[in-house]
Amino acid sequence: MSKASDILHEYRAVVITGGSSGLGHSFLSLLNTIGYTGLICNLSRQKPELKNAKSALKHFPCDLERFEEIEENCKSLIDLLEKSEGPILLINNSGFGGYGRFPAPNLEHNLSMVDLNARAPLHLTGRLLPLLEARGGAVVNIASTAAFQPTPFLATYGATKAFLLHWSLSLYEDLKPKGVHVLSVCPGPTKTNFFKRAGFDEPTVSDVFSQSADAVIAEMVGALKKRRALVVTGWFNKCLVAFSGLLPKTWALRLSAFILSKVRN
Repeated sequence: MSKASDILHEYRAVVITGGSSGLGHSFLSLLNTIGYTGLICNLSRQKPELKNAKSALKHFPCDLERFEEIEENCKSLIDLLEKSEGPILLINNSGFGGYGRFPAPNLEHNLSMVDLNARAPLHLTGRLLPLLEARGGAVVNIASTAAFQPTPFLATYGATKAFLLHWSLSLYEDLKPKGVHVLSVCPGPTKTNFFKRAGFDEPTVSDVFSQSADAVIAEMVGALKKRRALVVTGWFNKCLVAFSGLLPKTWALRLSAFILSKVRN
């Protein structure tokens, strides 16, 4: 039986946002481990550092919170992709959160969150869609378990991930006839820099209920191979999402508010 990671060799070009850390860096490390030889393009502020890289990586310095920078980089990115052949894999991975009662920590932080978590994936996917439709491929959007219920104290973050989840599921149906697969990935607490950017001094969830970035990526690749529309990673997260789906929204709201109010403490 072939490994799940074998599916990645079918894509002759990979475009990823936020490959310099967290889930993005873990995915690039996986490509390196399996000897991926296709074109890899990363869009983020910092260039990923990969040891003994076997594949050429083209870094596009880009602040994805800024419309103008995405537009400018898309021109160069598309020019480069047009020189390659075969299916394209686009992974919209970049994102961040912010803890506190809205608009904490400040309004600008929340507005930037909307730009990066919601607008940037839509913008980049829209610009690359003609190539994806012409050559085939897939779009992977990194959402969150926060997308399944209201999240007081993480209000804007949860709302952006809810947008990304439902937009992705709709795209799955919209683009299926055009030969473009769309996968929404919903991890829970993961050992990345998310907590630091969100304002926590350290991760707030026990290791028993959190996952490593590598574990999330492994489940993502497995779901990509099976051409699923959605994957919630981790057994605890699957149980949590299933339970919250049984509750009326206002009940889920109260439960979420109680839990998240205790998290910072």
